[in-house]
Amino acid sequence: MESQSKEHAIVLESQAHVWNHMLSFINSMSLKCAIDLGIPDIIHKHGKPMSLPQLISSLQIHPSKAPNIHRLMRLLTHSGFFTLHSDGYVLTHPCTLLLKDNPLSAVPFFLSMLDPMLTKPWYELGKWFQQGNDGDKTTPFEAAHGRAFWEYAWHVPRLYKLFDETLVNDSRMVGGVVVEKCKGVFEGLESLVDVGGGSGTMAKAIAQEFPKMECIVFDSPYVVGELKGSGNLKFVQGDMFQAIPPSDGLMLKWSLHDWNDEECLKILKKCKEAIVSKGKGGKLIIIDMVVDDEKGDYESIQTQLLFDLLTMVVLCGKERTEKEWANLFSSAGFSSYKITPVLGVRSLIEVYP
Repeated sequence: MESQSKEHAIVLESQAHVWNHMLSFINSMSLKCAIDLGIPDIIHKHGKPMSLPQLISSLQIHPSKAPNIHRLMRLLTHSGFFTLHSDGYVLTHPCTLLLKDNPLSAVPFFLSMLDPMLTKPWYELGKWFQQGNDGDKTTPFEAAHGRAFWEYAWHVPRLYKLFDETLVNDSRMVGGVVVEKCKGVFEGLESLVDVGGGSGTMAKAIAQEFPKMECIVFDSPYVVGELKGSGNLKFVQGDMFQAIPPSDGLMLKWSLHDWNDEECLKILKKCKEAIVSKGKGGKLIIIDMVVDDEKGDYESIQTQLLFDLLTMVVLCGKERTEKEWANLFSSAGFSSYKITPVLGVRSLIEVYP
């Protein structure tokens, strides 16, 4: 009887585990609903705990739907985005990243990930595993939309705008941490090229902190366009697969995970050529994930593994373990590297020629 009771308990726990994963999209879509309704911003602007009646009266919703707001808030409170005190709701720290006017806002990335254009490829994943690849370049995103992600995004201004805002906001966050905690990484460098640096948010923070360092934002003509630099910051157009401006310091922020190993190797070899041609030793600075599914905490590991699947489905890329990074560095001709896990689920990696 006791054995049977244990079996029943295991089955019921297993059922709940399956159900939670099956329905986990409801967490994402409920949070998107709160963002669409402006709930985080409304509570934040209220300036103090906000009662349910006060919240409901501030929302632009149909009166017939008002009784259901507490159900939405109950789930999001349980998920850790709000705290309910005796006098009302307040934002938790994660929820402050969902404020639309927060310069570090995660809202653009959040909305892009839940856009139908980005959710559709996941329906192709099972079929993708069953079919052969065209030179290891076909992704579920291409299967769903007929074009690679960045090519597709260029023709959908709304999607491109969300990703551009995502990268800008992330660079503000990472730039602040790097300038505060990793100054020593840049000391001694006379020049720095931010390879794939976009609109230059990251490079601007570094250029301001190191006014004697020549900082170059290097990206495609489509990205750089007519952007103009000032002081010790300038913009240069080009293709990192062809040639990178010579410099004793290069930086690749959240870029290499977009590419497969073959493409990464090409980029890394061009990086080494750019550093060696400067003739001053120098180094490559990479900001990316180093997956460790044994030593990290559960939530950090889960974030890394989720991003790994995301890069596989959308970009033909991957998140790499230290061993995988080391193999790439060695194959590209670099002699050594140093990993500093100072950026949450990402690390700063110094790679030496």
